Amino acid sequence: MNIFSDIPGLWVVVLGTSLLGFICGMTGCFAVLRKQSLIGDAVSHAALPGVVGGYILFQSKETWALLAGAFLSGLIATYLADWITRNSKIKPDSAQAILLSVFFGIGLVLLTWLQKQPNAAQAGLTRFLFGQASTLLMGDFLTLLGLIFPVLIVVIAFWKEFKIVCFDRPYAVSIGLPVFWLEQLILVLQVVVIVAGLEIVGVVLMSALLIAPAVAARQWTNRLGYMVILAGFIGAISGVSGSIIANMIRKSLPTGPVIVLVVSIIVVFSILFANERGFLWRYVSFLKKRRKTNLESDLRSLVQLSVSHYGRHEGHSLALIQKASMNPPGVASSMKVLVQMGLVRETIKNHFLPTSKAEEFLGQKTHGNSPL
Repeated sequence: MNIFSDIPGLWVVVLGTSLLGFICGMTGCFAVLRKQSLIGDAVSHAALPGVVGGYILFQSKETWALLAGAFLSGLIATYLADWITRNSKIKPDSAQAILLSVFFGIGLVLLTWLQKQPNAAQAGLTRFLFGQASTLLMGDFLTLLGLIFPVLIVVIAFWKEFKIVCFDRPYAVSIGLPVFWLEQLILVLQVVVIVAGLEIVGVVLMSALLIAPAVAARQWTNRLGYMVILAGFIGAISGVSGSIIANMIRKSLPTGPVIVLVVSIIVVFSILFANERGFLWRYVSFLKKRRKTNLESDLRSLVQLSVSHYGRHEGHSLALIQKASMNPPGVASSMKVLVQMGLVRETIKNHFLPTSKAEEFLGQKTHGNSPL
């Protein structure tokens, strides 16, 4: 069954959500690296009163009118948060959380008031709360493209400057870069991307699409270029997968929440399995290091026993080695590995002596050249 032919307009939805996911992943990297992950939540929630205000001002539910109001409202909230941080002792995350609540509360009040008006049924503004990607039309896609394409151009044009500002702000100041204006430009780009995605993902979930791909990508790489590309790819894959899954299910799940669910699964997978940073990778590394430490400790204990009991050719019993070991339950396993490495020989059953290689190995360990 070809779902693209069975569901008219799905191509537009897939293209729109993949494009939004890609640009969200890219710009979200700058927010994550600058430790401003809450900015997505703040701007998306602050955009709600702008959506309602745009409808009231222009008396139109056209996308351009609603998004214009959302952009203005989101920009005001962003600059207010920055102003509060610079002129008070309130930290950025606290300022953003305060404005998030205040603006979202104002938006809900305006939306409730508007719904009680005679023409409220024609407004359809509630779709901005959780998004309505399944109704995306070609005109909406072109509007989305018109908003996102300039963001991509600006990111490419100012790539080096953004990179320096994110990783080493003092150095950027010292070489004369206009750091303040670059930071404001990054904020404006994030506001544009958030506003562009409101109709698809919604106010409540937009921050997840902005931050989650960047968080997932950060687990796999330490290089900004790779991180941005990988985050964009994760965002795009999430958009495509979420759109297709939502449209394949007969119960017609909302597309926005499904997209966020998909990207959340990718984040969890990355946190668990990413190389070097992943929880399971670090746990396995810890076990390997502990095993290495136990092997070296048990070998050293055996060598010390051999020195103190010189001439004991029958070897030392497993029970005696366990008494001298820091990890008695693991001594039997350690002896088997050390025998295989040629550092220990078993004289009789469960009796061991170090070989001539043992002291050489311990000497290499002392000088930092252990083969383990």
